[in-house]
Amino acid sequence: MGITPWQALSTAILRILRRLVRLLLHHGVGYQAFADLVKWVYVDVATNMEEFGIAGRKQSISRAAVITGLSRREVVRVRALPSPEEDKASAQNLNRAARVIAAWLREPDFLDGEGRPRVLPVEGSDASFSELVRRRGGDLLVRPILDELARAGTVERLEDGRVRLVVHSYIPQASEPGKLYILGTDVAFLLSTIAHNLTESGEPRFQRKVMYDNLPDDVLAEFRELSASQAQSMLDMWGSWLAKHDRDETPSVEGKGRNRAGIGIYYFEEPYEGGA
Repeated sequence: MGITPWQALSTAILRILRRLVRLLLHHGVGYQAFADLVKWVYVDVATNMEEFGIAGRKQSISRAAVITGLSRREVVRVRALPSPEEDKASAQNLNRAARVIAAWLREPDFLDGEGRPRVLPVEGSDASFSELVRRRGGDLLVRPILDELARAGTVERLEDGRVRLVVHSYIPQASEPGKLYILGTDVAFLLSTIAHNLTESGEPRFQRKVMYDNLPDDVLAEFRELSASQAQSMLDMWGSWLAKHDRDETPSVEGKGRNRAGIGIYYFEEPYEGGA
């Protein structure tokens, strides 16, 4: 006999939760705090998403109680709670910093004759770091964003006072909330793609990986470098294409609707202990 869908789903949930619970325990998040968040999300999704309602009828407390397994009283209680605060500051700063780096990689004013990011003076009205921040950093101040990018290892300050781009992306190092924000967005996007491919009847979204499980220790460093270099090149190429079709980056773009689309690549390694 084959396994049931619930057995397959519960196995998948346990694989996800083991990684997540390790992270939660490292950050001092106990079971009750996590359970409260899960309960809030169950009620929020059940009472606000059209896919769980009945056509022509407003979603009811009783309906939400039935599909979540909670009592009506508990659904009412949870709905009355304030929404857990979103980390809007980290999201905003991360997006602005990423836009600054993307412009440095793409806009002609900040590229040399061979199309590579120029080494920039900090101040100036033309091709300078301050001008880059003015164009793409919103209301960010030049010095704080420069300090953060330097701490993250994204840029390097040279002895002559100029700034050189070292890494083609911004990953927060000093700001833990910023790194945790990435956890939420990246994992959420991946799960969204997986859910689409499992439940939707339309065209599947791209979801692939390559993996071998009998690799010696001494090949890992080489593969890290190879994969990072080639993956970044592809991300740069796709990022340039998307920027040409994004209204914020290219105001001349026309068309109806507003959509978010992208592609993510992640690297993984761990000692093989059997199983998936």
